[in-house]
Amino acid sequence: MALRRTLYRYYEHRLESSLPADRLPQHIGVILDGHRRFAREATDGEYRASYEAGMAKLEELISWCADLRIGAVTAWVLSTENLRRPATELEPYFEVLTELFNRMPKLAERLHFTLTVSGSLDLLPPTLVVAAKQAVDLVAQLGETQMNVNIALCYGGRQEVVDACRSLVADLLAEGVAPENLAESIDAKGLAGNLYAADLPDTDLVIRTSGESRLSGFLLWQSAFAEFAFVDPYWPAFRKVDLLRALRDFTRRDRRFGA
Repeated sequence: MALRRTLYRYYEHRLESSLPADRLPQHIGVILDGHRRFAREATDGEYRASYEAGMAKLEELISWCADLRIGAVTAWVLSTENLRRPATELEPYFEVLTELFNRMPKLAERLHFTLTVSGSLDLLPPTLVVAAKQAVDLVAQLGETQMNVNIALCYGGRQEVVDACRSLVADLLAEGVAPENLAESIDAKGLAGNLYAADLPDTDLVIRTSGESRLSGFLLWQSAFAEFAFVDPYWPAFRKVDLLRALRDFTRRDRRFGA
């Protein structure tokens, strides 16, 4: 075991040192998939233990990205569709997410990142919403930052586009644009400026865990020209080497941006 750990650390270091800094993505989106399957296979069906492992892994991911000087990370921790699951699965997750947000200010102080939360928070329990908003407010008071962390919470990509359209139309009406002229006043720049985390650049790389090869509506607008990495481990079992391999493959790709 000791030899294996040593070889693993050597391989990890070799991977990291081989990454060209000028070709790394500036914004990574991560779909944290596989908590329930991990629970069934590794924790005897104990969902809370799986969720706790997953959120601890998210904190590790943020730390890894800070070390690599990745500019922004969007982590999808809960979709709107997830709310259809039984209360026995959701309630412990809400508790674990609340605990995560309670830890976020201390983590941000150490790693120097800003924090945003994107999604339909009105659908969530008040305790979780309060924890998320308090975390955002406390992190905003910390000052100097080098990375942006965006937590996609109760997030749906289609709903984000709908909300952006509604917000843009409301802004145009407030500016005095006549209703009959609204259609010609709507453009891609205006729509992009009304997305949930509009200050973040478009996503360069999207990583999904658990072996699933689909986006499920994640960052539909922002990932139009993104590269994708679908990796096998369930999210709680995701390793730094999995991130480094995805980054290595990204740096080797010839990005054509739709051309």
